[in-house]
Amino acid sequence: MDSSFALTALSLSISAALAAWAAPKAARRLQLSRAKHRSLAGHSRMAKRLASWLPGYALREDDFFGADGADEALRQQRRGALQRLALHFKDRVPNGVAMTQAAKTLLADLAFTSRYRVPFQFTDEMAQALQTSSFIQSSRGPVLRDVDGQEWIDVSGSYGVNVLGYETYKRCIEEAVVRAGELGPVLGAYHPCVLENAQRLARISGLDQVSFHMSGTEAVMQAVRLARYHTGRQHLVRFCGAYHGWWEDVQPGPGNPAAPRETYTLKDMDERSLSVLRSHRNIACVLINPLQALHPNAPAPGDSSLVDSGRRAQYDRAAYTAWLKRLREVCTQRGILLIFDEVFLGFRLAPGGAQEYFGVKADMVTYGKTLGGGLPVGVVCGKADLMQRFRTQRPADICFARGTFNAHPYVMAAMKAFLDRMEQPSVLALYQGLDERWNARRDALNERLAAQQLPVRVANMSTVWTVLYERPSRYNWLLQFYLRKHGLWLSWVGSGRMIFSLDFTEVAYEEVAQRFVAAAAEMQADGWWSGPVLSNRDIRRRIFKEMWGWRPASNTASTQAPPPVMDLR
Repeated sequence: MDSSFALTALSLSISAALAAWAAPKAARRLQLSRAKHRSLAGHSRMAKRLASWLPGYALREDDFFGADGADEALRQQRRGALQRLALHFKDRVPNGVAMTQAAKTLLADLAFTSRYRVPFQFTDEMAQALQTSSFIQSSRGPVLRDVDGQEWIDVSGSYGVNVLGYETYKRCIEEAVVRAGELGPVLGAYHPCVLENAQRLARISGLDQVSFHMSGTEAVMQAVRLARYHTGRQHLVRFCGAYHGWWEDVQPGPGNPAAPRETYTLKDMDERSLSVLRSHRNIACVLINPLQALHPNAPAPGDSSLVDSGRRAQYDRAAYTAWLKRLREVCTQRGILLIFDEVFLGFRLAPGGAQEYFGVKADMVTYGKTLGGGLPVGVVCGKADLMQRFRTQRPADICFARGTFNAHPYVMAAMKAFLDRMEQPSVLALYQGLDERWNARRDALNERLAAQQLPVRVANMSTVWTVLYERPSRYNWLLQFYLRKHGLWLSWVGSGRMIFSLDFTEVAYEEVAQRFVAAAAEMQADGWWSGPVLSNRDIRRRIFKEMWGWRPASNTASTQAPPPVMDLR
């Protein structure tokens, strides 16, 4: 009896100890779960699992033109519209189309981007019905000329590189060739302009030291690596929807083979995320991509996922500034490093970047894209103690990071040329009233769209724009092709991202606005926003039902004189 009682007591003691050990852990896990955004973007493991289950299927023939339940007359109208659109590109850009089709078999990047321009249900039919060109021959101001002599107004911004205008970067590269020409591609030693660049970047960032890299992704990798080295912690926090490069589990969910291991994806602009930062002791750093202020908790908007009209964007500078200040305070209290990833937005918002624009100081900042003066670059700026890659008391304990092409003479010379321009009064003047100027342009365009009863609006964060759709539709992704037909050059993500250079003149912008409205009006006249009135929920239900009736897909693939030269400078 005594031994039985003793065993019971021991069992209860062990259970109590296990419960006491597990309770805080369970509480932290629950707290972490509550700090995640409820969308799939906030639950990367679930998103990855669902992506592996999602069946690929193709809408064919009548189903393609009647995916919203349109009647036969409307389907015929749409069929004719797509044929006219296809003939337009076939006649105008035959050489570019031929080159693009040939390049798809060789360039893995192009094969991917060509496939993911539209929702996958429509990909096969579109590949047969309509081809466009991906080859550009020259640029002049905001105007691009392709291999067929056709001209386009660029609203792609070269993925954010083009902040000051292509003519500026041409001159930067020309000056770089002259400045570094006598040295050539000598690596390891430094061209004299490297010191000047480092001094300027330390001033601009307000931080102590600089390291050069060959891409923005590489710069972010190094910043996180240093944060882990100096804090002794492994986990990092990113916010839902934010992009920080395609490495490891920092880009979680679909698109990355690695499952999340050491990255917490938390809800942006939410008090529960701050609670996680206050209570978890294993967080080395927090990554901030300021672009998320335009669409908090949502991924970068691409037309390949535009299955309905659920895309949302609204920028509130005051609210995001307040959030960053609270975040800065908590990170300081908890010894967590705050890293601003300004690879995309750096120097687009203000001469001193997002730190200056929002009035918030980071522990480290990463730059890229435009800073290279038109050539590839990545930069990390940080406090001296955080940038140190060794410990004097532990000589074998180092944080190694090098790269053969870091501080390449031509890149450094182009960077100097860019930084020279950033100090010129004419360039600094571009930042005066920048938000007000571009917000007024946005409002004027939205008024014109509303006046013509077109179900399209634009939202923006300064010179970065996204297109929103007011009428639930399965065909919104087609607008990218109408915009292309009317002479606007977008990146492969389509209407999700339009990026203007700061020097975009009123004449150039007015031309963009006219073409945008004309493209939307033609798309509406062609019947893509007509037919049965569905809600976004109705559309998603239709898509879910289609998955049960999957069937496989098939394949098919005159030249005008070039138009007059456009001068929009």
